[in-house]
Amino acid sequence: MTEPLTPDLCVIGAGSGGLAVAAGAVQMGASVVLVERDRMGGDCLNYGCVPSKSLLAAAKLADGWRHGAELGVFYQPPRIDFTAVADSVERVIAGIALNDSQARFERLGVHVIRAEARFIDRRTAQAGDTLIRPRRFVIATGSRPAVPPIPGLDSVPYFTNETIFANRERPEHLVVIGGGPIGIELAQAYRRLGAAVTVIDAGPILPHDDAELTGRLAALLAAEGIALKPSVGVEVIARREAGLEVTLASGERIAGSHLLVAAGRRPDNAALNLAAAGIEATARGITVDARLRTTNRHAFAIGDAAGGPQFTHIALYHAGIVIRNALFRLPARVDYRSLPWVTYTDPELAQVGLTEAAASAQGSIQVLRWPFADNDRAHTERDTAGEVKILARRNGRIIGATILGAGAGDLILPWALAISQKLKIGALANLIVPYPTRGEAGKRAAGAYYTPTLFAPRTRRLVRLLARFG
Repeated sequence: MTEPLTPDLCVIGAGSGGLAVAAGAVQMGASVVLVERDRMGGDCLNYGCVPSKSLLAAAKLADGWRHGAELGVFYQPPRIDFTAVADSVERVIAGIALNDSQARFERLGVHVIRAEARFIDRRTAQAGDTLIRPRRFVIATGSRPAVPPIPGLDSVPYFTNETIFANRERPEHLVVIGGGPIGIELAQAYRRLGAAVTVIDAGPILPHDDAELTGRLAALLAAEGIALKPSVGVEVIARREAGLEVTLASGERIAGSHLLVAAGRRPDNAALNLAAAGIEATARGITVDARLRTTNRHAFAIGDAAGGPQFTHIALYHAGIVIRNALFRLPARVDYRSLPWVTYTDPELAQVGLTEAAASAQGSIQVLRWPFADNDRAHTERDTAGEVKILARRNGRIIGATILGAGAGDLILPWALAISQKLKIGALANLIVPYPTRGEAGKRAAGAYYTPTLFAPRTRRLVRLLARFG
């Protein structure tokens, strides 16, 4: 074993967060060792965001062909080649993988080690035959699919998000256990690509989103033929000659050909030997403070490993917090009040700030709305599903927004900015918005805050009074 490496930073995990820390730090003049045991790019590139959105794009194209007649454009029913779809998803991954590759990071000056990392003591980690004793560690090991202890599950083959994108055959009937974003997105994708789909969840569908608009989305998914079974547990899963059978707590039995387990994710920290480094952790993740420092003052943890919100953009946000703390000794802290997230169904469901239930629990609020049925751009696209829903305090302070509709993930951005900057509703109501755009719906929702006052009898009396003066 050679002499230990002594970089400024040792980043463990080459997913989105780890890569962002490594790239940012090395370009700012820090020496960086990056350790990765598996695929560069981590979950997001290989098993998550990139392949799922690529699959959804194929599914949306197939669905568009089915509805062309509404625009006077007629197609034959689409023929789905699952092998070709999977190949197209792999091409997208390969194209983006160049940005996350070992070669690119080594060109930047990062020392990349492809091995499993484990702590030896509070200051030292080992990766393969190499010891690393950096000034600071950054743990960015991400998470893995959680597999619930359902009787019989181990007797049947099943997909997780780590395996389903390699599938090259159309399921006759895909049963999905888990009604979170992963389960719901893949359910719609597979339904539009020709499979029968049933989604089962012990709780509500998309429980962290606004309940009202989640209900609207669930109705749209059901109209597409997706069978939703919320708030019911799974008693047992059994293998059958034609596939499998799922027995619900209600007694209902569902026969399926394929099974997808999308029941959440757990931090992937087991191999790190955290105890040797004095780093505390729970089942939710590594214990960190608001500056993402662990119980070892020489180590930070970011992204899913840190047990916070499980989004790629949170890992990237954490990367910036850690760089400011580790390199510049600035006391940067996390603040999730303006955290946006999106479920990339069609229509998309986007959320930032408080939901209506959470906001109402804190005090009096105003709920402002504008449906896409009253938006000209939505009509031109023949896609009027959904609405913009804004929550504001009585003084006009914006505290939450939910958007259900096409492009909702992009439309949520000004509302995230408004919440992060503590803006009031007038900032959005007075914005000049190009016509025709879906963004007008947000402006109109903001303007609804002033409607009761502008069109009140008092205003009409004032207008008549001022008219007397010429």
